[in-house]
Amino acid sequence: MSDTPEPDRIIGAPHPRDTPRLIGQDAAEGAFLEAYSAERLHHAWLLCGPRGVGKATLAWRIARFLLATPVAEAGGLYGDAPAPTSLVIAPDHPVARRVAAGAEPGLFHIRRSVNEKTGRLRDQIVADDVRALGHFLHLSAADGGRRVVIIDAADEMNVQAANALLKMLEEPPARTTLLLVSHQPSGLLPTIRSRCRVLRLSPLDTDDMAAALAQAEIALPEGREAQEALAALADGSVGMAVQMIAQGGLDIYADIVGLFAQLPQIDRPRALSLANAAAQRGAEQKLDLLIALIDLFLARAARTGAMGRAPTPQAAPGEAALLARIAPGLAKARAFADCGADTLARVRRGRAVNLDPAALVLDTVFSIQKTAAG
Repeated sequence: MSDTPEPDRIIGAPHPRDTPRLIGQDAAEGAFLEAYSAERLHHAWLLCGPRGVGKATLAWRIARFLLATPVAEAGGLYGDAPAPTSLVIAPDHPVARRVAAGAEPGLFHIRRSVNEKTGRLRDQIVADDVRALGHFLHLSAADGGRRVVIIDAADEMNVQAANALLKMLEEPPARTTLLLVSHQPSGLLPTIRSRCRVLRLSPLDTDDMAAALAQAEIALPEGREAQEALAALADGSVGMAVQMIAQGGLDIYADIVGLFAQLPQIDRPRALSLANAAAQRGAEQKLDLLIALIDLFLARAARTGAMGRAPTPQAAPGEAALLARIAPGLAKARAFADCGADTLARVRRGRAVNLDPAALVLDTVFSIQKTAAG
């Protein structure tokens, strides 16, 4: 078996095809079932919402359901059977077994592939990945059964791949359902979006987040307050929560709040310590998380100024009082929102030219200090 990581799997969590339950997304699942039961099964579906909220899990549930629920040859869509009320397919069903083993002939899975020249995962879905779909559709057309295509994530298609998919969407094959997983649908070609029916998935609340993490056998932080902070920082995304638990995200965010507790003054030794920790060899993921959490801090400051109150629940001790003090109104809301946009732009430029990570973090900290003082 290949040691290459699966590009559509969150490290530390089961692959979506192996996730037994879809948690917190009853509305999206119900919308699909309603369309199916009304014989309005669109040929292409765009599953969109924040990263890590269950879009791919829903795609795999739909795939198993469609492949295990064939269209009746006579007597209507269901024959004499009642309309289905759930997408659940028993794990011992032959289709479920074949899907789990990667051996279901009616399913085609498009994701970033391995570059044969380098042996490494590509950073995009390329045209050849999509063109292979045409070969699959041609070979599987003879059996007359359903075919399902999962593209995870559609956002990762390059221009050539997107155009190749568009041709297939314009002339959809019979009894074929395409499921496009998208974290940022606004980045897709408008012509692709217009040919898909949208299923929107929502961020998970604290209880659903806890249930999803328990299903993935990931230990929750102790205490309701910490669990609420995790849900707030992860913005309802299980994927982000997994990353934060693995890398100590709650402690990092508490350090950020502590660092800025006396804004416009900052504790410079504490800033240096935070920057140096993210600049250590092999700490690239920690640096990514630190930058993401600083960006989140700025977003929560901007939200505080715009809403007239700090977001609830607070994500670290003292956060609510700090945000209320530094962002008392709309002017500061705009200032912190602009600071966040500028910060992300500087980070991208800095990483593109391999700027020292510690210097990058300190530059960000001083920019926030300047914004608070202005």
